[in-house]
Amino acid sequence: MPIYDANRLAAVFLDTSPLSLVTQRRGKSVEADECQTWASALTQNTIAIVVPEVADYELRRELIRLRKTTAIARLDAFPALIGEYLPLDTDTVREAARLWANVRQQGIPTASDDALDGDALIAAQVFVWCAMTGTPLSFVAVATSNPAHLIRFADAGGTTLQAARWQDITL
Repeated sequence: MPIYDANRLAAVFLDTSPLSLVTQRRGKSVEADECQTWASALTQNTIAIVVPEVADYELRRELIRLRKTTAIARLDAFPALIGEYLPLDTDTVREAARLWANVRQQGIPTASDDALDGDALIAAQVFVWCAMTGTPLSFVAVATSNPAHLIRFADAGGTTLQAARWQDITL
């Protein structure tokens, strides 16, 4: 599992699982507290934390279903407190469609053929964000609970997305 050097890391995108941990109330679990400390350390080292809209959607729908209004309020507040919220746009959705088709053509899909495939959307958001900001892909990582799915995606130039469990992205 990759371990990233803070001197080379410009941004970390949060998948749904780490986003859930960083937005839980303090003291709810040791893992959530550790993840929140990790996220604070990233920002103290001027590493951007980016919340892809699809990760917000996946977490938010479950919180709404469970009627967790306080947790929804923490999720709403998180981007303004410590991270950057990255909405979906047409370029991203089109890139996600390209990525979705590409992994299927290679026989390595990350979801069923009829699924929206949040992993393809997150990968596309990383690639489009890097292109928009001029940040090299090698300076970006996705914190996730399932890196094996995300590392299947490569940008149009063939560079593979970097993904790891949040615990493996160290400073």
